[in-house]
Amino acid sequence: MRKSSSGITEEHIRVNDVDLFARTIGDGPDVIVLHGGPGAHHDYLLPQFDGLADGRRLRYYDQRGGGKSQVSRASDVGWRAQTADLDALISRWDAEPATLLGYSWGGLLALLYATEYPQRVGRLALVSPAPSHAAARREFQHRLSERMETPEIVRAREELRQSGLRESDPDVYRKRAFELSVTGYFAHPERARELTPFRVTGRTQEAVWKSVGDYDLRDKLPALAVPALVLHGRHDAIPMSAAEETASLLGAELVVFEHSGHVPYVEEPRKFVGALDAFLPRRS
Repeated sequence: MRKSSSGITEEHIRVNDVDLFARTIGDGPDVIVLHGGPGAHHDYLLPQFDGLADGRRLRYYDQRGGGKSQVSRASDVGWRAQTADLDALISRWDAEPATLLGYSWGGLLALLYATEYPQRVGRLALVSPAPSHAAARREFQHRLSERMETPEIVRAREELRQSGLRESDPDVYRKRAFELSVTGYFAHPERARELTPFRVTGRTQEAVWKSVGDYDLRDKLPALAVPALVLHGRHDAIPMSAAEETASLLGAELVVFEHSGHVPYVEEPRKFVGALDAFLPRRS
């Protein structure tokens, strides 16, 4: 375990025969943060998510198969293994009933966990959550693909390819290439430069989505009698109707970010922190 002068603790925690990297900041009631992907890592939620650490303890971890929680190719990284890891961490942290703060795929992971372990969840906060059923997720993929092939983005990618930066300044090239790879997630493409760069482990991403298959949680969500909040950007490639449906099934308030796409914590950070600050438990 390593603790910095700013009170941030970093460690690897052994659960279910894998080592999961975890980062903790703040003091107070526990809030477990579930990053997106699948196969990504928690870093790209920073620094904006840390704005919620006032009066509460944020517990981030890299889900198995991503970031600093790499596993062998023989290890199961499907959704059941992911929910089992989360359950083990909740026990390790003595965080039951757990407050789960899930972003994108992490929002769906929170719902999958809650439907499997309803007695272990006390509160759900879902930011730009992946849809609650596979058909809406396919619609998201279609919309995102269309955005990534607009003439502006295609032209920018070609200009970068011909710029010579890959050889002359690899760091600048990689940064620009990353920005272009996530532009379709933003209402304002120029804001992509404010997102902390990240990588996705493709094998993990593919395996997780294969494991959920043609999923549909809509029949199960009304039974989750816990306080819930859904945050969604007006310009997100995930259909607004999917967020409205998830919120309705959970009996949750839906907060719409009028000037955001899939990344409201970057595009409207003050409203993001304000909405969650009023909902998440904190030290009095």
